[in-house]
Amino acid sequence: MSMFSAHKERIVTGLALLTGVLLVGFIDNFFLIWLLLGVIYTLAFKEAMKLFGIKKDKLLLYAIGVWLIAGIYHYRGDLFVLAGVAYAGAVAFNKELKWVNFLPFVYPTAGMLFILTMYDEYGVMSLLWLIATVALTDIGAYVVGKSIGKRPFCETSPNKTMEGVVGGVVVATVGGMFFALPIVDLGVAFLITLAVAISSIFGDLFESSLKRQAGVKDSGDLLPGHGGVLDRIDGYLFGGIVMLVLLRGVV
Repeated sequence: MSMFSAHKERIVTGLALLTGVLLVGFIDNFFLIWLLLGVIYTLAFKEAMKLFGIKKDKLLLYAIGVWLIAGIYHYRGDLFVLAGVAYAGAVAFNKELKWVNFLPFVYPTAGMLFILTMYDEYGVMSLLWLIATVALTDIGAYVVGKSIGKRPFCETSPNKTMEGVVGGVVVATVGGMFFALPIVDLGVAFLITLAVAISSIFGDLFESSLKRQAGVKDSGDLLPGHGGVLDRIDGYLFGGIVMLVLLRGVV
């Protein structure tokens, strides 16, 4: 059986997602990017509630409210901090509230807010840089891991191998850093791309740990062959935060 036949559903879905992302990136409009990321965020937030074992439907409305504010408030990365302060006050006032209900306002909220902020501050090339780096990390890890992978990377994700992880980071760093050249010089591009590639590995591991705790294979079933939205963006949620923080430190 050929590689395409074995993974046809996954490949077709992946190509459709890539086409959509590239089209939006080509248009390069803040409102459109905000709207697209907002849809992704809302779906990811709902999946995160399921993984955290939360059944309060009103939380999704609050999440939508946070994203609406993010469309007009420049310091978007601060919003989840403000949400934390507000929720801490609510927990102090009402002992029946549980801290677990706040977790989706950290993951995936923080990562999505940072990604939107990065686009606003550094332009569409920063998004393409992030997308290329995380995608190449996944592809490199899969190909190298399937080819020569032997040693397990960690218990959280038994299918990952040390060889695959190293291969994915190398492939992503070498290939992804060239997307950064319109923003930073080659040396800085190399270091940031390396850090983002490594962080995306741990973003994937973090989501894997949540799924293990929840006793599910995928965060959802919205994307044929891929699982849920969180299964596709887990690396970006960590990578986006790391990229923006490092860019602010050097640019």
